[in-house]
Amino acid sequence: MPKKYHIHIKETPPRFHPVGKFTTVEFREDCAGSCRECVKKKCIYNVFDTNYLNILKMGEPQYLYACESCFRCVQECTRGIFSRVINPDYAGLGNGYWNGDIIHQTWMQAQTGRVPVSGAGYGGPFAGRGFDAMWTDMSEIVRPTRDGIHGREYINTSIELSRRPHHLQFGPDAPGIEATPVLEVPLPIMFKKPEFGILSRSVLLAMAAAAGELGSLMFIDPRDYGDDMEPYASSLVPLLDRGNYAENAALIKQCRMAEIAGDADVARTVGAVKAINSAVFISIGLPLDSKAPGRALELGQMETVDSLHFYADAEGNELNSDKPRFIREMIRQVHLALVEKGLRFRLNLVFSGGIALAEHLAKAVICGADGVTIDNPLLLALECRMCYHCRQGKACPVSMGEFEPGWARQRILNLMGAWRNQLIEVMGAMGIREARRLRGEIGRSMWFEDLEKESFAPLFGERKVKGPA
Repeated sequence: MPKKYHIHIKETPPRFHPVGKFTTVEFREDCAGSCRECVKKKCIYNVFDTNYLNILKMGEPQYLYACESCFRCVQECTRGIFSRVINPDYAGLGNGYWNGDIIHQTWMQAQTGRVPVSGAGYGGPFAGRGFDAMWTDMSEIVRPTRDGIHGREYINTSIELSRRPHHLQFGPDAPGIEATPVLEVPLPIMFKKPEFGILSRSVLLAMAAAAGELGSLMFIDPRDYGDDMEPYASSLVPLLDRGNYAENAALIKQCRMAEIAGDADVARTVGAVKAINSAVFISIGLPLDSKAPGRALELGQMETVDSLHFYADAEGNELNSDKPRFIREMIRQVHLALVEKGLRFRLNLVFSGGIALAEHLAKAVICGADGVTIDNPLLLALECRMCYHCRQGKACPVSMGEFEPGWARQRILNLMGAWRNQLIEVMGAMGIREARRLRGEIGRSMWFEDLEKESFAPLFGERKVKGPA
């Protein structure tokens, strides 16, 4: 058995007091003040000990960042002076897609590296748009051996981004087949430069350093490359086109993979890049739009292309469309187009856009992706509040970029450790021991549209508007 892949997790507290979801209100005039053990001291999550605002100021209301909503303090206070309400500042975090729950959950994972839990159980939607309209099969969860996190079985999360041979030949007269190089990354997650935010040098270096330690890849604009990134060059994937590949020859020679823009000169550019470094693996960057399946079939014929990288928008929507489809439908369409023509086994598919949670990663792979890239979760790991003050020319409330590099790197490692554990949990509950086997396993998922059609359409008819309300 190969050596287990391990991500080193370390508790890394935030620099600023995070926006807590809950507010506790105490009617202190009714406090007896004589309880032998106050319910605050009995909190099993030590919220009142670790809550930074509570330490500094015993004022009202108290904003509890680490509260897991078990409501023990509310129920067990002998005088009934506690009540819980939602922090009004919490509702203002992010936007409709990158909402407060996603931001809060990402902060906690970046701090602790642990799988998020809640004392009151799952509080999210059981049906909704996008990935919320898809559920994973957990039928094997009852088996006690399915316990990859704690080491009782080996679950492999690595994927290959290199092209696979067409066929094998055997026999004394068969010509020998030379073993082709393999580009393996230990997680189906890669990084890319975010499209917004205070992207200081410190931020980019922290992301590159984390990608290097994880053994993963980071897609970058070659203009962002400098001498300070040279230690991580093998983990960087420069975004090239016909106009900039020549001036980045030195970087191409150090990289394991390069991405070429999927324009009209893509074949010529790929040939020029391979002439600089014949061992470099090639990814083609393409917009995730209505032409994506056709472009995948076209580029799948090129022997020098290893992966296709499709970009959706930041919320996972199809590009260049008045009625955009969500990324899960688009992944499925591209994947099946290649399967139908017998090309899927030769190419790798990577998708960007809308991957906000660990469950989105697993669901994207089930739909047919080999891997995904993330950007905004990396900013959230560094305490970004997605307030968009930076876009408006205002000061950042958490001073992004003004941090110690080791702190930022560890926060990203913690987040990836939590995501990997969640992927292992999902795979273990399915009885799948390899991430590569999870790809395209649509039978291990349930889709809201299919279940509604099977269960309710015979009784009430089909929806006029598709998708969950």
